[in-house]
Amino acid sequence: MLPKQSPWLLDTERIYTEVFQSICGEYGKEYTWALKARVMGRPAREAAAIICQSVGLPLEPEELLVESSRRLHERFPSAQLMPGVERLVTHLSAHGVPLAVATGSSRETLQRKTEQHGRLFNHMQVVVTSDELAAGHGKPAPDIFLKAASRFIPPAQPAKCLVFEDAPNGVGGAKAAGMQVVMVPDSQLDHDLQNGATQVLTSLTEFIPETFGLPSY
Repeated sequence: MLPKQSPWLLDTERIYTEVFQSICGEYGKEYTWALKARVMGRPAREAAAIICQSVGLPLEPEELLVESSRRLHERFPSAQLMPGVERLVTHLSAHGVPLAVATGSSRETLQRKTEQHGRLFNHMQVVVTSDELAAGHGKPAPDIFLKAASRFIPPAQPAKCLVFEDAPNGVGGAKAAGMQVVMVPDSQLDHDLQNGATQVLTSLTEFIPETFGLPSY
């Protein structure tokens, strides 16, 4: 099983949205949900370039990356677990189900996001971050999911992996890797962008493990 870090685990997308809306608004630009859907799950530098180009920000992508990182890092420690996460992760871990995080965040950013939730993230045997990917190989490419699967002992077959995702790019990457995907999208995400997932839920509290051959609660 290869769970993604944010926001199905943590409520960080709200923070991302507020920060980028704030920066774009300072230049009279709008950070829309359509644009957000394009960059969700992508490595930070790639996302910054798309945002700058799409809205015409008078900033270089690196400048946007520096400013957004500063604001995000101030707020990440306040991120709370999403409903149903703690129950699911501890349940699967107790039953010996291998767990991983495969995230478009850098390792430094991941540590900042999870510093208040170390006990939960200790259940993850494998962690793969964007630092480990070649340029242009972030989601929706399958690389990060395949890399995570290969690090289990023994390595996991993609067809035996279940990915939890919130973003269309993540769903696309997981499907390209040959894995099943449970999508837990934000309620504001266009329904047309929720296609492709094996299952779509409004909350992890709705997840029934035995549907995918996992131990029941």
